[in-house]
Amino acid sequence: MKKTMLLILAIAGSFYLGFAFNALLSKQSNENKKIKRVTGIGGIFFKCKDPKALREWYQTHLGLNTNQYGSVFEWYQGADSTKKGFSQWSPFKETTKYFLPSTKEFMINYRVDNLALLLVELQKEGVTISDTLQSYDYGKFVHIMDVEGNKIELWEPHDVAFEKMGKEMGATTTK
Repeated sequence: MKKTMLLILAIAGSFYLGFAFNALLSKQSNENKKIKRVTGIGGIFFKCKDPKALREWYQTHLGLNTNQYGSVFEWYQGADSTKKGFSQWSPFKETTKYFLPSTKEFMINYRVDNLALLLVELQKEGVTISDTLQSYDYGKFVHIMDVEGNKIELWEPHDVAFEKMGKEMGATTTK
């Protein structure tokens, strides 16, 4: 009886220690996880002399389905191939103020998963944040500056709402 009791205690103790060790490892691995940052290109924006003429040229010669903002490329997400994703291509008038304070001719929009959490990390790292987080039905946006003075737009998309908005305005995507 004594041997049986010791055996049961040994098995229970081993189980308990194993459980505790696993919980400790799990906690450490969660603390070491880095947040996802950029998950893809959300858009390419650039300055030009005549955005309308340029959109028409790209539509005629390269087959882009254009609208008043440029063209939206539709694709399926790698992490979940049942979900659509979108990237925007937009020519802006060369006199646009939208790229300020950058003096560059282009701006890249990057897709991100959790913009609020990423902003906290970027602030800790001393990254210049140009404005405040803006929320719309189709996603959240904020602008930052890189070390060379390029303005970058970060977008946490809501692709279902983005697609709905496009359909409501009669836009077709480039696939």
